Amino acid sequence: MAPHTFATTITLEHDVPIETESQLLGHKSIKTTQIYAKVSQKKVSQNMKVLKEKPAVVTSEEKTANS
Repeated sequence: MAPHTFATTITLEHDVPIETESQLLGHKSIKTTQIYAKVSQKKVSQNMKVLKEKPAVVTSEEKTANS
């Protein structure tokens, strides 16, 4: 299997952290892994959907500013 396919389709698309992916590919640097792993539009859409479904978190600074 090609490194690009493994890095993008198999790992990133299934929420495997890039640090783990880097070790699986035998890279000494995450920068090398970043060359192979490209975030797909499908993954961006999935992540945005998850964010929209989560309730907004209000920080203490925002609470103070709005008081």
